[in-house]
Amino acid sequence: MSEDDGPEGATFDAIMEKFADSPSQQAVIRLLLERGFSVNDEGRVVSGGIEIPNTGIAREVGVDRRVVDATTDAILADDELRRIFQNISAIPSLLDLAPVLDLTALAITVHEADEPGIVATVTTAIADRGISIRQTFTEDPEFTDQPRLYVIAEGDLPGDLVTEIRDLPFVHKIELR
Repeated sequence: MSEDDGPEGATFDAIMEKFADSPSQQAVIRLLLERGFSVNDEGRVVSGGIEIPNTGIAREVGVDRRVVDATTDAILADDELRRIFQNISAIPSLLDLAPVLDLTALAITVHEADEPGIVATVTTAIADRGISIRQTFTEDPEFTDQPRLYVIAEGDLPGDLVTEIRDLPFVHKIELR
């Protein structure tokens, strides 16, 4: 992802740069982005319509509650940040539920996360075997050093399919969960 990608050119680095003088506020920003928490017009951190107490956010990232207040104030004072953080939403993941629901979770680490066709190649290989995919999602390469593609599928994946996916040229590592 380049510096020109995203809303109004706002990449993770550009957002973090706005808080360069405060590592504590950067920690709050990172948590909001990772969890898909938004900030409402009153400066409250929310998930959907549910308010997340600032004390809980502060405790999670190891800062004082006032740092969370200052961060949400800064978000609301910046038009670009306001647009971003008022439009974030969380997506439920089946990753941790997979064993309980008799699903297979496949985690794939790739060499170059911005290479086109990774998701299509993996999901096509699975679909060609007649296996239903319940969910796919990827980690953003700007948020993690080793972004992964996660595929949650019905039932077990045949060993030869796992080997076929592992042997794809872009695959660095594969894990079954």
